[in-house]
Amino acid sequence: MENRVIQGFSEYLGEDKFLDLVNIPEGKFIMGTSHSQEGYANEKPSQLVSISSFYLGKFPITQRQWQAVAKLPRINVSLDADISHFKNEVAPVDNVSWADAIEFCDRLRILTGKNYRLPSEAEWEYACLGGKSTRYYFGNKISSDFANYDGRLQHDSEAFVKYREKTTPVGIFPPNDFGLYDMHGNVWEWCADPWHENYRGRPTNGSVWELGGDAQYRVLRGGSWKDDAWECRAANRRKDPIVNWHNYYGFRIALSTS
Repeated sequence: MENRVIQGFSEYLGEDKFLDLVNIPEGKFIMGTSHSQEGYANEKPSQLVSISSFYLGKFPITQRQWQAVAKLPRINVSLDADISHFKNEVAPVDNVSWADAIEFCDRLRILTGKNYRLPSEAEWEYACLGGKSTRYYFGNKISSDFANYDGRLQHDSEAFVKYREKTTPVGIFPPNDFGLYDMHGNVWEWCADPWHENYRGRPTNGSVWELGGDAQYRVLRGGSWKDDAWECRAANRRKDPIVNWHNYYGFRIALSTS
């Protein structure tokens, strides 16, 4: 990924508000945790997955962006423009359920005429790693200099330890090689996929895995400001019902290139 030129575009949301997206190149990667590594059973068996090029939000959706879209006409559910627990217009929106995130995408589609959506779980993990095959996009170790998480729970005694106790403005930590920020920590990010207990039978084309899943539970990725380093690994997954929300749940949006 050396010397890759980051490509993307900005979507105008009105009132001097924009949403930045980055082009994620097509490629292949090993999704999940291999049997030779530590990890949870739901991250296995690992498999080779092919990803088509797509766009992904450069940052998680911010409160400023959320407010712009929340003011648009309702499609299926109401959105509270002031939903976040931690008030900062350049920090990620929090307290968001999966149903809220879908409503955001629906309204954005009407506004722009583009098919905005949540990323598939495979797209998210591929984009997070940015071409790497490590636990995090910056290597196999993490520190509070690189992500917003609970550094007090850090297992590596040499790492810089800090616990910020809340979300932080997007973009203050180094990006990955695809030009994406805040993929580890800050807020958990909703994906489109229903929950599956493991990867047996998973499609290898990077699409949303609908067949056989529990549609009342959806996948979240990336960890948050209140989680330890292990929870922030690229391969880590968690589930929650589509209506649940917490002050550590947010999302970022995706857009197919074709």
